[in-house]
Amino acid sequence: MVTRAIVPSSEGRIPFNVPEAEMTATTWYKIIGNLSQTAEAPLIALHGGPGAGHEYLSSLIDLYHEHSIPIVFYDQIGCGKSTHFRERMGDESFWTIDLFVRELDNLIDALELREGGFHILGQSWGGVLAGSYATGQPIGLRRVVIASGPSSIPLYVEGVQQLFRALPEDVRKTLEECERRGDHESEEYERASSVWSKRHVCRMDPFPKPLQATMANLKDDPTAYMTMQGPSEFQVVGSLRDWEGWSKAHNIRAATLLINGRYDEAQDVCIKPWFKKIPKVKWVMFENSSHMAHWEERKRYIQVVGDFLME
Repeated sequence: MVTRAIVPSSEGRIPFNVPEAEMTATTWYKIIGNLSQTAEAPLIALHGGPGAGHEYLSSLIDLYHEHSIPIVFYDQIGCGKSTHFRERMGDESFWTIDLFVRELDNLIDALELREGGFHILGQSWGGVLAGSYATGQPIGLRRVVIASGPSSIPLYVEGVQQLFRALPEDVRKTLEECERRGDHESEEYERASSVWSKRHVCRMDPFPKPLQATMANLKDDPTAYMTMQGPSEFQVVGSLRDWEGWSKAHNIRAATLLINGRYDEAQDVCIKPWFKKIPKVKWVMFENSSHMAHWEERKRYIQVVGDFLME
């Protein structure tokens, strides 16, 4: 049996000024490795949701073991160990992409990562954030990984609807009826939506415990998710409903890796515009994965991402 050495880690909280709330919030972070004792640029992990929290990206720690790449995890405001804003439910003027871009910039500056450089990996909503951030050509950004992050929410919905139509008829009809009457809490809805999740979110049974922690985060505080996404994965009725990022993707100077799974909620139709517009880009499809390739095909995922970051 192979055992790995204890992983060095540290954590803390960074003040983040939020003028919209007339207060200073805090962003919680955790560093795997030592930023000052390695020649490798760190990877900042941008979690999904919004509101999912960092836990379900913990498989990325393998990059530290395999390549000595430090990993910076953090909980975006609105979830986990960072400041929550439950009173901002439905406030689309508050929950904006710009808010999260500013939080990421604040984290990078506080950790003094500009001069030495850094990579970012955004998964799902985190991929939207990563793409949006990279178009601004931030100082210090070396490489970008957009994992299951759509280039357009309307195109994401188009792909989701194709998958939705392929569900078993009884499941599809149950979900359609529950959506029609705004029922997202009943056991009937939970059973039907779990069919979707097992097909297109994560095909592992049971879900990895860190992914279960993410589900708990979203249930504990759905404010950001409900405001920006909406009550379900099948329709986007929140503030992201009309968002598209591909029209600015030509501004991404950093080399970029695109990832999605064959059974992913983020179907090819919403990934392809990234591929067409980003100047330095490669795209890897994971044939046996859905939305969580970093768990479903963990070994290959770490190899692909690690090789890309070490190029």
